[in-house]
Amino acid sequence: MTADRSGTLYGVGLGPGDPELVTLKAARVLSTAAIVAHFRKKGRPGHAWTIAGPHLNGNTIEAAFEYPVTTEIDFREDGYIDAIRDFYEVSACTIMRHLAEGRDVALLCEGDPFFYGSFLHMYDRIRNAHPVKVIPGITGMSGCWTAAAAPITYGDDVLTVLPGTLDRAALAAHLGRADAAVIMKVGHNLAKIKQALADAGRSADAIYVERGTMQGERVVPLAELEDCAVPYFSIILLPGGRGRRIA
Repeated sequence: MTADRSGTLYGVGLGPGDPELVTLKAARVLSTAAIVAHFRKKGRPGHAWTIAGPHLNGNTIEAAFEYPVTTEIDFREDGYIDAIRDFYEVSACTIMRHLAEGRDVALLCEGDPFFYGSFLHMYDRIRNAHPVKVIPGITGMSGCWTAAAAPITYGDDVLTVLPGTLDRAALAAHLGRADAAVIMKVGHNLAKIKQALADAGRSADAIYVERGTMQGERVVPLAELEDCAVPYFSIILLPGGRGRRIA
């Protein structure tokens, strides 16, 4: 039996991690949506679910999608690409079944829904079949530069956002000409990123932020950070304003 109307998919931006940084609009949608969906690592409750928790009502139906792979396979390998593509297809079909039966689905998105993240893969698969509304959120990088008390751009500075998955030469080239930069997807790329910053002559300016706005927040000059595995929620900042500040 087909519903009289399609449900709406809401891409709900949750902000950088502090539940108090969820917008009023996002909180309203979370409190009324029939289905609240989210992605998580196997065996974990899911960071997005934890952020959203204070804003959910007691009747929420959870739809959790567990990644088949995360960092154990390189994201460039065919095995990773095939597994994650199939995973996104199945996840989208599950969401669309709810929508086809007239139920709204709030899909949780850490940071902002249109800035990296898994929501984009659902958006591409669903937007032509069902209504989709996106609720923007404070980006993780914004939360991190605020946690570090590091104004990121002054005057006509150009901000460059880089994934740490780029190769060393590409990172160094971008960093060498950047007024200000944010390096995301640090993880196992930390040593390479440090080398690229050194190649670009920018090591002394870099700031490492871990779990910005969250419990366990840590901010240190990158030069003081040992080469080690770092958590998913880590970002490297290269503040701007060199020679542009009006005192």
